[in-house]
Amino acid sequence: MSDPQTPGQPETTTQGERVSSRRAPSPGKVVPVSTYRLQLGADLTFDDVAARTGYYASLGVTHLYLSPILAAAPGSTHGYDVVDHLRVSDVLGGRAGLDRLAAVAHEAGLGLVLDIVPNHMAVPTPAWHNAALWSVLSEGPESRFARWFDVDWSGGEGALLMPVLGGRIGDVLASGDLTVEVEEIPGCDGEQTVLRYFDHVFPVRKGTESLPLAELVDRQFYRIAHWRVGDEELNYRRFFDVGTLAAIRVEDPEVFDETHALILELLDEGIVDGLRIDHPDGLADPSGYLSRLAEKSGGAWVSVEKILAGEEEVPRDWETVGTTGYEGLWRLQSTFVEPTGESRLASLMHRITGDEGDDLPEVVETSKREIVHGPLYAEVHRLTDLAAAICRDDPRLRDHTWRALNECFVELLVAFDRYRAYVVPGADTRRESVQAMEAAAAVARAHVDAVRQETLDMLVDLLLGKETGSAGRRRETRRDELVIRFQQVCGAVMAKGVEDTAFYRWMHLTSLCEVGGEPARFAVSTDDWHAFAERFATQTPLAQTTGSTHDTKRNEDTRARLGVLSEFAEEWAALVDALQAHTAPSRSRLLDGRTEYLVWQTIAGTWGLDGPITAERLTTYLLKAVREAKTWTTWTEPVEAYEDAVMNLARRALEDPVVVGLFDAWTERTASAVRAASLGIKLVQLTMPGVADVYQGTELFRPTLVDPDNRQPIDADDLVERLGRLDAGSNPRDLSEEKLLVTAAALRVRRSYPGAFIGPDAGYRPLAASSGCVLTFARTEGDGPRVVTLATRGAGSLQRLGGWREHTVTLPEGRWRDVLTDRVLDGGHQQIAPLLETYPVALLIPETES
Repeated sequence: MSDPQTPGQPETTTQGERVSSRRAPSPGKVVPVSTYRLQLGADLTFDDVAARTGYYASLGVTHLYLSPILAAAPGSTHGYDVVDHLRVSDVLGGRAGLDRLAAVAHEAGLGLVLDIVPNHMAVPTPAWHNAALWSVLSEGPESRFARWFDVDWSGGEGALLMPVLGGRIGDVLASGDLTVEVEEIPGCDGEQTVLRYFDHVFPVRKGTESLPLAELVDRQFYRIAHWRVGDEELNYRRFFDVGTLAAIRVEDPEVFDETHALILELLDEGIVDGLRIDHPDGLADPSGYLSRLAEKSGGAWVSVEKILAGEEEVPRDWETVGTTGYEGLWRLQSTFVEPTGESRLASLMHRITGDEGDDLPEVVETSKREIVHGPLYAEVHRLTDLAAAICRDDPRLRDHTWRALNECFVELLVAFDRYRAYVVPGADTRRESVQAMEAAAAVARAHVDAVRQETLDMLVDLLLGKETGSAGRRRETRRDELVIRFQQVCGAVMAKGVEDTAFYRWMHLTSLCEVGGEPARFAVSTDDWHAFAERFATQTPLAQTTGSTHDTKRNEDTRARLGVLSEFAEEWAALVDALQAHTAPSRSRLLDGRTEYLVWQTIAGTWGLDGPITAERLTTYLLKAVREAKTWTTWTEPVEAYEDAVMNLARRALEDPVVVGLFDAWTERTASAVRAASLGIKLVQLTMPGVADVYQGTELFRPTLVDPDNRQPIDADDLVERLGRLDAGSNPRDLSEEKLLVTAAALRVRRSYPGAFIGPDAGYRPLAASSGCVLTFARTEGDGPRVVTLATRGAGSLQRLGGWREHTVTLPEGRWRDVLTDRVLDGGHQQIAPLLETYPVALLIPETES
């Protein structure tokens, strides 16, 4: 496999006429043609990455996309728990290591993109690792860092709640586990008097050192409490329901400047070229944040981790190229799902789990209610207190009671179908925001009695920033805060209620239950895919696309394997019948149908080229899955007998020669369909509109599950050896090497033809084909086709129909070369069978320019 072009400096682009100025970086700013996501850590440092830049450049990417690099909490495995915004992680190699990596990467023609975390910081153990938090714990509201954290000092008796104790405070005081000690605290001058509870260390407020222990504890700027108190009385905003991640207020210009100084310095010095923003929906004002970032960075390329629900679009006023790609991920996945399998798989799910095919909305509603009344109770309580205070202050609103407000908040949060409405206090409310709020209100109205209707209507007006109550009462501090906080809670309810609960309960086809996914949409037609891709090319052509991320519940290959169930629905049902019958004597009666079916789908989805997943990986995943589902066991209240029943079934299944034989036969039966799906999804993702991202290791066929499974170390030497052999002319030995061949070919073509992918005149044009089993399109520059993609979809169905037979595709005029096979062919009407004889995909470039 030859490289069409040696690596060069990262390409730049200018704003296209079709693209809003908010969807493109400033002229002259670097735009990645493609990125390679690296999950940094102790086992992958800056120097480790620098040593592999030759491979990344040879693979064809233009940018390395780094997970968070700032100093993180001790033992962090991901970097999203930042403790110091002014220091590059020593574990990764510090600033010197980053500079070395940048120099080596630039020499190889590679740029860097950084993942940054503006929404929250870690609440580490011990707390002194976060100097800003330590200051707040020491000095309370008088700390210069008090403005950093989103704390309600009026709640919790004026003290910051620290729910870390293993028992109630009275029992802990009596046990002697809580002690006052004098210690050297890093970053503090001299010895400090501290309160210690095992590994937890907290500062003691000056002047209280000599008090009796119970009184001393009561006089601090923080309140240490039993960990269970957190969900009910927490008075600082956190990341979803994670008490160890405290939200910070980057809407404050001083907080923004202090927390972004190093990142902006790296951009200004050319060390990095662009940014990926983690969870902007958690911010008070995402639009304002992105505008400030664009101003301070000079208009750098910035993508955002944003979940778009259904047909929702990125808000027009956001200064971003677009999202990190989940809206494309689920549509592409569903384009390779066979729609005729929907009803048979629904019937199978009903027989095993009792769930009907149309029960998903009920599952989602139930899950969201549990989250609102459980882990997020404190957030909803805080919202209600705020709204009640507003009503008490306004004579015309005083008859709306706390209880009525609380019930209405619950119903609105459960009914809301997206992460937030993006209402900005004092700004004109977008039409989409009003529609979203009114749609939620219409659903909520059906769940409140007539007495509450007026409260609900009043609350919706408040949340939309309208004048309600006494005349002129609109822009007030607490009303503005209510507008913002409601939206922040909406996102948490969606994330925890849908993605982290309902998606672990819905078993129709588990590959559809992905981050940002729409499992109610079983399959996507090629026409719908083309319409989406054309819209994407017009609206967000410089946003990211992806097949796998560090957050996906199943990576692209696991989803490809599972998607094939839809093509062999009858055969899959027969296999599950056989598995159930064989394992019935050893299967515990404690095991529910949903979890049993999850076990079978997970084994099918993770069956690698060398056989089944290991028992350790499978049981680790299943333990997480059943606790996230929260039906029979949870993280906070684990039920050991139930969890043992799940683990025993999983282990026995992998050890049972009959079960293994059944899955071996299934794998052989579906091998060609899996091959087509894996290669097809990869090629389309790498050539569709957008900046293509490759998650580390996914250039090989390597089914993985949710983190930590998808963050396993990658064998770099193996990748180098495999790519070297392919480049030397060897044929791929297995599906992994076929996928590597396709990935490298697509990335190199992108690098050779950047104008067709990220240029101002880049376009997307569907091509005509006589079969629905081929997905084909051209990437264009101006009016000229430059690259053609063909991918087989529904290979199992195609096989039953007798193959391609006389089906044709209409290629653009001219002579074309398939970079995967070196075959040269003419444009115009061509039979599909010869084109896809060697591989189920083809990637064509003009023969005269090859």
